[in-house]
Amino acid sequence: MQIRAEKANGRQFGCSRIGPMKTKLLGIVFFCAFPLTAWCQTRPYQPSWASLNQRPVPQWYDQAKFGIFIHWGVYSVPAFADPHAPDGEAYAEWYWYHMHNKNGPTWAFHARTYGADFHYQDFVSQFTAKLFDPAQWADLFVRSGARYVVLTAKHHEGFCLWPCPASWNWNSVDVGPHQDLAGELSKAVVARGLKMGFYYSLYEWYDPLYLHHPRRYVTEHMLPQMKDLVDRYHPSILWTDGEWEHPSSFWKSTQFLAWLYNDSPVKDEIVVNDRWGSETRGHDGGFYTSEYGKVNGKNLSDYSGVHKWEEDQGIGRSFGYNRMETATDYKSATQLIHLLVDTVSKGGDFLLDIGPTADGRIPVIMQERLLQIGQWLKVNGEAIYSTRPWRQSAEGDVRYTTRDGAVYAIAESWPGRELVLTAPKPTRNTAVTLLGPDTPLKWREAGGKLHIELPAFSPEASPLQAAFVFRLTGVN
Repeated sequence: MQIRAEKANGRQFGCSRIGPMKTKLLGIVFFCAFPLTAWCQTRPYQPSWASLNQRPVPQWYDQAKFGIFIHWGVYSVPAFADPHAPDGEAYAEWYWYHMHNKNGPTWAFHARTYGADFHYQDFVSQFTAKLFDPAQWADLFVRSGARYVVLTAKHHEGFCLWPCPASWNWNSVDVGPHQDLAGELSKAVVARGLKMGFYYSLYEWYDPLYLHHPRRYVTEHMLPQMKDLVDRYHPSILWTDGEWEHPSSFWKSTQFLAWLYNDSPVKDEIVVNDRWGSETRGHDGGFYTSEYGKVNGKNLSDYSGVHKWEEDQGIGRSFGYNRMETATDYKSATQLIHLLVDTVSKGGDFLLDIGPTADGRIPVIMQERLLQIGQWLKVNGEAIYSTRPWRQSAEGDVRYTTRDGAVYAIAESWPGRELVLTAPKPTRNTAVTLLGPDTPLKWREAGGKLHIELPAFSPEASPLQAAFVFRLTGVN
């Protein structure tokens, strides 16, 4: 089917919104959850960053270390971006936005492939998810070694992967797959013992309400949507984005978070990020986020041991599936494991993105990468899960983590016949073990350094040659 395209200010919009009376009632219902100021003062968290920032990040998140990000929506149908474009222009999930640049590669591809009169909204009939198997996805995530999953419940295009009453005719139950994709995946993921979360874009590119009545959009559309997600699915993570056009006061972020932390059904479990307003990244919210290494020019790995943070990347350059990416655009399993190790050694979690196809398949190359990471974690996970940064995060190509009195030296390549470490200071009680074969190793101290004698075997014969973990106990 085709969704009627409405025009406003020369831009196209993809859905007929819920009636004004119903949206007004939704806004009223939502704000009933926000009590008067005097009542708020009896709650642990007040609607201010000074109060909200005092809430610690729940322990499960710091222990998890590795999660799976999923970008899936109507943009998965055209699945196009120039993989060699700069910065975010390589993101296929921005297809609708990039279509408006009539001199860009996305519009050239669109006009050539679909025709200039084919509207973005018309893609929804091809977003079928007919091969979507949530149990198979959940099994893959478990085998990858991930401990949590974050699904794009709604990206900037505004299309919801759940039957959201505030997005009538622009959600996966009313049109397209006619399935509650968020609910089905959440049920499968939680059943396998993983934590489930949702990405949610605060703004929508071409929503008429947002463009013409932005404050009404916040109270009548955005806030009811977020509350519906929380009440309906009880997620462990709410991962917001699309915050940059307005400060957090405009989005009423502190009011929402006060409800989330004080009165929501997940008030003790929920984890949030830092994308709540144009001023909040790296300053306010829950864990801080970096994207391909940096956000706003800042390297957030500098928060090692200071504030919890998370690195977010795709296996390729795009988050959404991009059929223009080739094998050379994808990181190897070794590169991804090194990213995981480096991030964890600096106190971060690693959220690795996959982009399923429009019919609900996870591309085989992405499955392979996840399974390879899981194979490595199955042997070396004790150096990753529930660890914390050691007093020194790195020494050459070695990264350090610590847990339960042990220090883990994680070498990015096989050191040869001897591993020499300067940072750990041995004692008479020092013991060294190579994980995998769990082989005790001989060591000696010379010149103030720890010299570890390594076994004579070829790492090329091992499928786990991405990184090698040495457990050190009894060191200073």
